[in-house]
Amino acid sequence: MEANLKRAKSGDLKVSVHRMEIERIRYVLSSYLRCRLVKIEKFFPHVLEKEKSRAEGEPSILSPEEFAFAKEYMANTETYLKNVALKHMPPNLQKVSLLKSVPKPNLDSFVFLRVLERQENILVEPETDEQREYTIDLEQGSQHLIRYRTIAPLVASGAVQLI
Repeated sequence: MEANLKRAKSGDLKVSVHRMEIERIRYVLSSYLRCRLVKIEKFFPHVLEKEKSRAEGEPSILSPEEFAFAKEYMANTETYLKNVALKHMPPNLQKVSLLKSVPKPNLDSFVFLRVLERQENILVEPETDEQREYTIDLEQGSQHLIRYRTIAPLVASGAVQLI
């Protein structure tokens, strides 16, 4: 896109619209990456635990850079806790489990999704005790608001896309 800008005339309206579009794309990408890093920081022990427990052929949920960031963030957090607080505590309280102390991600939150491949008989869990479990069919191209836990395997397989 930037190569097209260099070829265009400098006073052309297309150039300014093209520049705005490039800036918009940069903003959206940086916002997306910023959001991912915030989530990694918020749930770092759980993210790293999930990475360690995944099967050999299973794709990673983190890029190599994000994985390195999460490992470094965990090491820095542990060092900070030891240097600032834990060394001043009694010996029996100097151990802390970050997995237990950091909140887990809320897998029961609702997410928007777009269906990429038709899915049949998706079991939807009831929200209250009075309701029964039921199944739904997801048509290709349709959009839904549904609990993440219900569609997590479909997100991992690429059958649905979060929006």
